[in-house]
Amino acid sequence: MSGMPEHSIRARAPHGDTRAAPRIERDPDVLASFVEDAAHFPGGFAAGVAFPSSEAEVAALVRSAPAVLPIGAQSSLTGGATPNGEVVLSTVRFNRIIDSATDRVRLGAGVTLVDLDAALAQSGRYYPPVPTFTGAFAGGIVATNAAGAATFKYGTTRDWVKALTVVLANGDVLDVERGRTTADRDGYFEIVRSDRAVRIRVPRYRMPEVPKISAGYFAAPGMDLIDLFIGSEGTLGVITEVTLRVLPARPAMCLAFVPFDDRPVALAFVRRMREAARETWRAHDPRGLDVAAIEHMDARCLEVLREDGVDRKLGVAIPEAAAMALLVTLELPAGMTSVQAFDDIGRAREPGAPATLLVRFCRALDDAQVLDRVEIAVPGDRAREQQLLALREAVPAGVNARVGRAKQQVDPRISKTAADMIVPFDRLDELLTIYDEEFRRRGLDAAVWGHISDGNLHPNVIPRSMADVESGYDAIRTFGREVIRLGGSPLAEHGVGRNRVKQQLLADLYGRDGIDEMRAVKQALDPDFKLAPGVLFDRA
Repeated sequence: MSGMPEHSIRARAPHGDTRAAPRIERDPDVLASFVEDAAHFPGGFAAGVAFPSSEAEVAALVRSAPAVLPIGAQSSLTGGATPNGEVVLSTVRFNRIIDSATDRVRLGAGVTLVDLDAALAQSGRYYPPVPTFTGAFAGGIVATNAAGAATFKYGTTRDWVKALTVVLANGDVLDVERGRTTADRDGYFEIVRSDRAVRIRVPRYRMPEVPKISAGYFAAPGMDLIDLFIGSEGTLGVITEVTLRVLPARPAMCLAFVPFDDRPVALAFVRRMREAARETWRAHDPRGLDVAAIEHMDARCLEVLREDGVDRKLGVAIPEAAAMALLVTLELPAGMTSVQAFDDIGRAREPGAPATLLVRFCRALDDAQVLDRVEIAVPGDRAREQQLLALREAVPAGVNARVGRAKQQVDPRISKTAADMIVPFDRLDELLTIYDEEFRRRGLDAAVWGHISDGNLHPNVIPRSMADVESGYDAIRTFGREVIRLGGSPLAEHGVGRNRVKQQLLADLYGRDGIDEMRAVKQALDPDFKLAPGVLFDRA
């Protein structure tokens, strides 16, 4: 790339045997396991499935097939990894960790997060911004700009991607390194391909200023080219290799399950934790409160846990009067032991106790009058940590089970009706009130949970009829408009995919002109619309 302008990049030929093409499997029994993703999006069908293991095989496939859907673990919650007649391109064979250094790791797109974590753990390193599902593939988290509970401290996937290798729709390959290719002052990139040079104009819409957003193509003045591919949901190229930044040391963790009888008190506690954590990071205070994440479950979520007996199974007391519960993740010095942690917790009410991180945390809990009901997992208590995490995961599992029963027993058209929205934290109380009032007005049974430290919550309808589903979709559209009004994004971390409601929310966010600008980016890089067609938006 020497001598090229900063807004230009030259593609290269793919590595590997350019005469090789992956076998396309068309056996219906094999295809059956690839026709839906975690969203259980209806109507999935595939023309075939291929398992390439080299850039050259990926390039041969995208050149020859009329339509290709790149997939990873198919853990999408939006239908984005559900085929609609395409050849499915599985990245499962790109499953090798290629190179590793103290502060970064280079890996194939098919490496799972659980395997990445295991590899990093051997040397004490850490990749923090993982989504809830650790079976997700590296390429998939980049393609969706995945985020999760720890976004409050660590940001989203975008903040940790250093480099990508991407196979374009014409079979050329881009090696994109952060900081090497940035948009021209007039707002465009130039990609020099083997057949011609392509100009890509950066969309002009303004993205909401929130901690996480997974809403179509990233756009900003002077942006880095790498950010165009992050979050593009497989529509602009097939990611085969990723370089991620990692931390050289992983901290000790402490989890606390904290039920509150009063929502305003709970929100005030979250606000206090957020402010204390930010001050800790600013001052580099080794004894300061270092909060990585705070999860939220509303009263209906807690009812679901009690109805399903999860509280008794996991040995976690959930008071009947609880209006909200929080799951707080604290990071402690790496050498902290369970004995030290219990000693700090036990001395928290002593006037002369040293103001350690855990003493400060317990005193904040005491100020909120909830210290005596907290369930805690100290460093080293892996069993209790897993129980508290399982409690949180039992909420969506319980709601999904209720949706499934209604689909089976009431109406086969019933489907999951949920949203993934984020607002600036100082508008969160207002949004919660909007959720309450709209669900009450419509007579809908609903549960709300999510990543409250980011202002990212997931309202979910628990449908009793198809009418509830239809009313729930209308409610989500209403919520989306309100979230946009409050300065947030109606699409926070799950992406858009093929979900028609989410595609409409994307149009609500950016307007039809914004969708047309995204479509122009797609047209420049993939004029035949062969990569993930119908994901994000239709061709016209």
